[in-house]
Amino acid sequence: MRIDGFSFGSIRIDGETFEQDVVIDRGAVRLRKKKPSKRFRGEFGHTPLSVEEKIPWKCSRLVIGTGADRALPVMPDVLEEAKRRGVQVKVVGTVEAIQLLRNAGSKTNAVLHITC
Repeated sequence: MRIDGFSFGSIRIDGETFEQDVVIDRGAVRLRKKKPSKRFRGEFGHTPLSVEEKIPWKCSRLVIGTGADRALPVMPDVLEEAKRRGVQVKVVGTVEAIQLLRNAGSKTNAVLHITC
């Protein structure tokens, strides 16, 4: 997997451009379906990442890119679930997340927020 570029609202992975948050699960890229987390928006001021979503847990490390301005909230239950599963979590801005993914092996999955 190669991440060719990232700018606010757009990310290019393996030659394909995505204009929505993405999930990388064992090398496969899919769009993030954040609808299950929308009910928490009022509490956080932004739709957070919650365990209600289909998080790619089959990994040893999960990188969460919180956006260009690091504005994506990550609910505490995500971190608790990761600990329960023995998954190391790295929560960083999306630019830094991309750098981590460039050097990561196949046992690293990701959730990347591509706007704020």
